[in-house]
This record gives sequence, structure tokens and C-alpha cells, in this order.
Amino acid sequence: MIRLAFLRHGVTGWNREGRIQGRTDIPLDAEGRERLSRLTLPEDWRDATLHASPLSRAVETARLLGNGRPVRTDDRLIEMDWGAWEGLRGLDLRADPDSGYRDIEDWGWDFRPPGGESPADIRDRLTGWLDSLSTRQESPLPPGERVRVRGTRGGPPPRIHALHPPTSSSPTSA
Repeated sequence: MIRLAFLRHGVTGWNREGRIQGRTDIPLDAEGRERLSRLTLPEDWRDATLHASPLSRAVETARLLGNGRPVRTDDRLIEMDWGAWEGLRGLDLRADPDSGYRDIEDWGWDFRPPGGESPADIRDRLTGWLDSLSTRQESPLPPGERVRVRGTRGGPPPRIHALHPPTSSSPTSA
């Protein structure tokens, strides 16, 4: 059995501005990198194969958490296509009754931003990725590995604080 962990990427400037990033390749900002540098994967995950969206913020998050280990990317792991809403602020869209915007919690599987993709589209491409893992003749995991990590926002992922700070001799340092 393969155990999966889905992690959200570190902070970007657009996160701070409340902008919808989607597939726009916005890099991590300095504070996002600094925060990630204080975290590490739990002990039993530290040798896991790392997979990420091809966007730089996801790859860099995986590399930082994986202490520079290689990161495998796959286009099917890319963030949601928000179409015409990419780059806009959710607060502005919510204030415009003609935008059609609604909070993600109120979406169904078929809700689609203008020119973007639906949660059903995301489910289908991620299902295809998972199916490809199970149909490969050679396992994509080295013997004994159980975890895959990707840094996207497809669904309610664990928050970054679910990671453990690196072990140190001082219980107050992080």
C-alpha cells in the first residue's frame, strides 16, 4: 500500500495579496522560504519519493522540505486552472455579484470558473496519475517507501504546520 501526503506549497507574494494563483508560476517569497527552512518532514517520511506540480513554488517547497533531494514532477499534479480569475483577488470577485464567484466550500464537482477547470476535471487528472502509479511494471517507489508528497491546493490539504520542526538540542528553538 502507498501512503500519500498532500502538502500545500509555501507562501508567495500573491498569497499575501489574496490573489488567485492557479497555474500562474508565482515563486515562493523570502519569508515563505525562511518558514520552510525551519520545517522538516516527520522522521518516517524523510526518505520518501517527492512528487510535485511542475510550478516553481511547488518544486521548491518539496526540495526545501526534502533537504535538496530530487523532486519528480508531473503535469497532472499542476494546480487548478482558475481561468479568467487567475491573478484576481477573491475579495474583489466576491464583492461583484456578476462575477459568478463563490467560495470553494460552496462548489460542487461541476462548478467551473470562467475559462478554467472544475473539481471534476482535477479529480480525473489526479485519478489518472494515481492509476499510472498502480499500472507501472516497475514500482515508482524504491523498496520500502510509502509516501508521496506534492505541493498543490487540490482539496483540503494538511496545513504546513502539520510538519515537524527540525530536532534540536534546545526545546525552544525552531
